[in-house]
Amino acid sequence: MSGALETFTTDIPSRLDRLPFRRFHWLVIMALGVTWILDGLEVTLVGALSPAIEGADGLGMTPTQIGLSGSAYILGAVLGAVVFGRLTDRYGRRRLFTVTVGLYLLATIATGLSWDVWSFMAFRFLTGAGIGGEYGAINSAIDELIPARRRGHVALAINGSFWIGAALGALGSVVVLDPQIVDQALGWRLAFVIGGVLALTVVVIRRYIPESPRWLMTHGRPEEAEQVVRGIEAHVGGGGPLPPVPEGTPPLRLVRRGHTSWSEIAATLFIHHPRRTALGLTLMATQAFCYNAIFFTYALVLTKFYHVKPEAVGWFILPFAFGNVTGPLLLGPLFDSLGRKPMIAATYGLAGSLLCLTGWFFDRGWLTAETQTAAWMVIFFFASAGASAAYLTVGELFPLETRAITISLFYATGTLLGGVAGPALFGALIQSGERWRIFAGDALGGGLMLLAAAVELAIGVAAERKSLEEVAPPLSVFSDDPS
Repeated sequence: MSGALETFTTDIPSRLDRLPFRRFHWLVIMALGVTWILDGLEVTLVGALSPAIEGADGLGMTPTQIGLSGSAYILGAVLGAVVFGRLTDRYGRRRLFTVTVGLYLLATIATGLSWDVWSFMAFRFLTGAGIGGEYGAINSAIDELIPARRRGHVALAINGSFWIGAALGALGSVVVLDPQIVDQALGWRLAFVIGGVLALTVVVIRRYIPESPRWLMTHGRPEEAEQVVRGIEAHVGGGGPLPPVPEGTPPLRLVRRGHTSWSEIAATLFIHHPRRTALGLTLMATQAFCYNAIFFTYALVLTKFYHVKPEAVGWFILPFAFGNVTGPLLLGPLFDSLGRKPMIAATYGLAGSLLCLTGWFFDRGWLTAETQTAAWMVIFFFASAGASAAYLTVGELFPLETRAITISLFYATGTLLGGVAGPALFGALIQSGERWRIFAGDALGGGLMLLAAAVELAIGVAAERKSLEEVAPPLSVFSDDPS
């Protein structure tokens, strides 16, 4: 029976991993990392603009409805991740880029044109679907195009760029919420429209990113994959010699196969890699609860408990965003040198412990708006690196043919378990006006992060500096074993 299989050999993975880090890789980072900038912009806008949206010049929404609109965004991202993640594995990483960013562009502009609470929530849902659809395609492309020795650092830095968008959203909110600059009834709407217009630049930049040679290779198109790799090598080498493929790295022998079925995906997750599945779900769900609970409602904490003026909320997100950006940048190299397991466990554990401690300080009334923000900055310096590593983990640990859909499924499941409930729960806790209830929410979020740290120590995988095919052999690898 094996004689009927059409096989081919390829050295594409080892050729990609041995490339020096050059301008081509920076282009990949810039073109793909912008997704998280847009996501950060969206999340921050709702948080920073929430006092205006719930006010007389907005839509008259309650804190609970603001929280629910955050949940609508997350639910849209969940659905978009699953639908577009499946299409990404089937039709390629590059083809889905324009579709998903186009959906985001239209939906976020429509958000700025919302006429009531329900239209606002509906457009937030569609905006989330566009961003969620990007998760699988973008993380897959990053993992498959970046050399193994730098994969961890680059993936963390790109995922951490969410907070560049958060800073832009914060600065933008300061401008659009200033009645001396923009009419308040128009300002919050203008912020969403501008966010959509910025997405137009993404479409242009991504024209220069090729299809993943690894995706072409495992979808029975080795000739096209070879052509793309030669183009990348010419771009990186600039006509000069490139490092040789490391000795002792045998080429892969692959089988030309059809599309991966849902039954194969299920078998991969629950039969062949159940421990990795448990690890991925734990990391994704716990960071989703912690992040979404805090960041969809932080502006309400500042305005209701510390009496910060709505137009000044944006200034408080800047140090917050600074911690979230610098965490992955400064700690990222350690995920490739010290390793995934110790660094993921350390970042989750420190973030969880500090969140619990900060919640207690808040309950005791020992914090001001400034010290609360400083505490958040330190907490999410570590949490941002850990959360970014969660996306890296679920992208590395499963076969290439299922990469986009597994990233999407982990994101979707983890978010449903931890992310959707967070904003609605914290919105209700804040509306109660009782500090001890918010402390209880912080303790829950911190405790979940500590649990994730323990799970990582127990069953984490040492994927640092290894090729993707070594960490998780493709389903299309040819085997002489007839069984």
